[in-house]
Amino acid sequence: MGHRSRGAEAAIFVLLLTLSTACGSRLPESDFEHRDRGTPSEPAPDRGPIRVGVITSATSPVGGNAFTGPRDGAKAFFDRLNTRGGIDGRRVEVRLCDDGGSGVGNNECVHELIDEDKVVALVATTALDYAGASRVSRARVPDIGGQPIGAAYDTWPHLYGIYGSLAPRAGTTGWDGVQYGGTEVYRYFKREHGARTAAVVSYNQPASAAYARLVERGLRAEGYKVVTEQVDFALPNFRAAAADLKEQGADLVFDAIDTHGNARLCEAMDDVGAEVTAKVTNVQNWTSTVAEDYKDAPRCRNALWATGSSRNFEDTGQDAVREFRDATKGLDSHSQWQLEGWAAAKWFTDAAKACAPQGVTRACVDDRMNHSQGYTADGLLIPVRFERLPEPPKSRRTCLSVARWADGRGWVSQGDMNDTCFDVPQLPYRP
Repeated sequence: MGHRSRGAEAAIFVLLLTLSTACGSRLPESDFEHRDRGTPSEPAPDRGPIRVGVITSATSPVGGNAFTGPRDGAKAFFDRLNTRGGIDGRRVEVRLCDDGGSGVGNNECVHELIDEDKVVALVATTALDYAGASRVSRARVPDIGGQPIGAAYDTWPHLYGIYGSLAPRAGTTGWDGVQYGGTEVYRYFKREHGARTAAVVSYNQPASAAYARLVERGLRAEGYKVVTEQVDFALPNFRAAAADLKEQGADLVFDAIDTHGNARLCEAMDDVGAEVTAKVTNVQNWTSTVAEDYKDAPRCRNALWATGSSRNFEDTGQDAVREFRDATKGLDSHSQWQLEGWAAAKWFTDAAKACAPQGVTRACVDDRMNHSQGYTADGLLIPVRFERLPEPPKSRRTCLSVARWADGRGWVSQGDMNDTCFDVPQLPYRP
């Protein structure tokens, strides 16, 4: 997004380890003019179920369950909503579509949901290759609370990523193909924990190396000494990397590697006795399965920190989190992406409820989304903004959700996300 959270950047560059950009050609300005709500293309209001679509790369080259969290959270929200009467007495009918992680499959899902099922909106989209984004935009179907794995949510109108966007979104990514990210994560560990030396571990693979360079730039902008460790993608020697970051006295470890690689890196760190202030991960790895995933690295496991833009799913002292956990207690595990999918479903529901008196249509829901500045989903999200700034911001005040893993306690929040805020520079990069 115009300001993209570090969690989103990591999802793009690290989780996938392939860089796919969903840019399209610039559309003529006439394509973005407000369409009269009375045009024949809008279905007439009715009292039947309200259909929404959820596109998920449930099966993909990345592996099973990598993308299903937002889907599961959204579905749980709608299930509970329906038991409570739906929206103005109308059920929400959820149509799921697995695009298989391919652009072809994604376009097929878009066609099925928009043209055949006539969904009012897409919710909690989590697609490895969002190839159908331009088609969603041209159809003026609001896509609400999607995960910005690619650049689509900073490219097209009518798409509303879960973290917001400041970019023009007129058919070109960011500002003339350049996006901007802040240094708030690095500022946090420097200010709050006195960190001065940071290691960045990556594979000798293009996408991994590109993300590592972005992290290095942000760390240097915040005055860190940066130690770079690159391992072979096919035969990674994590022990050598761990020994070197120990020798260099790293306070923090950031990475541009996948979840399996992270677990092996942690094991190597424990083996060589590398102790750090924080092994920093991202929102996609903010899950309840840490004890199992890092079972052979107890010391490193208890140095895991996660940062993001949504309230910790373990904060059951918060009413909205407690409701989410109660509705999802039947799931095998919990994750931050599930909570964000729940928030996306609530976002659609709040917009649809506001439209109910005159009819829940695509155009009305889209208009409500355009006027939902500062939306928080009852405190689950750091206030979200959608603006179309003509120029990229040079700096921005950014707030941060931070949690640390502790055996026996799970993810423990570190302060309140609405108070953990920093004025930080926005650094340019090309996705």
